[in-house]
Amino acid sequence: MASHFTSSFNVWFLLFAIALETVWPGITPKNNFSGDGYELKQGQSAVFTAPAGWSGRIWGRTGCDFDKNDNGTCQTGRCGTGLKCREPGQPPASIAEFTLGDTDFYDVSLVDGFNLPIVVKPVNGKGNCSSVGCDSDLRPNCPSELALKSDGKTIACRSACNVFDTDEYCCRGTFSSPVSCLPTNYSRIFKTACPVAYSFAFDDPTSIITCSSTDYVVSFCSSRNQNQTQCTNHGKNVTCNGAYGLKSLFKTRHLLMVGLTTVISLGGLMF
Repeated sequence: MASHFTSSFNVWFLLFAIALETVWPGITPKNNFSGDGYELKQGQSAVFTAPAGWSGRIWGRTGCDFDKNDNGTCQTGRCGTGLKCREPGQPPASIAEFTLGDTDFYDVSLVDGFNLPIVVKPVNGKGNCSSVGCDSDLRPNCPSELALKSDGKTIACRSACNVFDTDEYCCRGTFSSPVSCLPTNYSRIFKTACPVAYSFAFDDPTSIITCSSTDYVVSFCSSRNQNQTQCTNHGKNVTCNGAYGLKSLFKTRHLLMVGLTTVISLGGLMF
């Protein structure tokens, strides 16, 4: 099989948890909320397959408690009452957004607030294909008026729109254009901590990235720059290494397709 997909092929997302806490990734398509979901303990990974032309969101849920039938709830990012999402993710949540096609558009958005560091890394793509996301933890320095707390601990940082619900903060009404909706002191806090994440509704020029013929690694509590889990391309071979020894994720599209479609593994993937 060719080493790069075109828009007629599926796209593969490797979800990888580096967080010290368990993360429950949530996934919903743009046009309906019959999505997917996983439980990933520290160092675990899972693969999500997106069909050609898919648009949707991927984010991490925290503080979840599901029973043996996968019914339950989460402290942040909940998307219904099950492990698999049946509703849009509830703010606050750090969200990776994708529109797949001949050219993919992707970004990490903090418009709905922040609950976890999240980084998106394209694999073997063509074009700009930059890593995007927020590898800082905003929770310790979240302004008190935005902080969502549980047992006295800040578990997420809400957006100003979510807290104050004004046209200015929500970019609506007379503030519904790029000319009138400008960065606020609150969105600047998010942008300073996470310069390549989408901090308010019209932050597009600096935050949306394009790439073609690629798959993606979406990691929670990862780093774009520090030597934690880093992925590098070597022709048809992509190697990720770091704290959990994740190696040789995608050797070829063929091996990816037959080897990773159902994998959930602890400590790394090797071929």
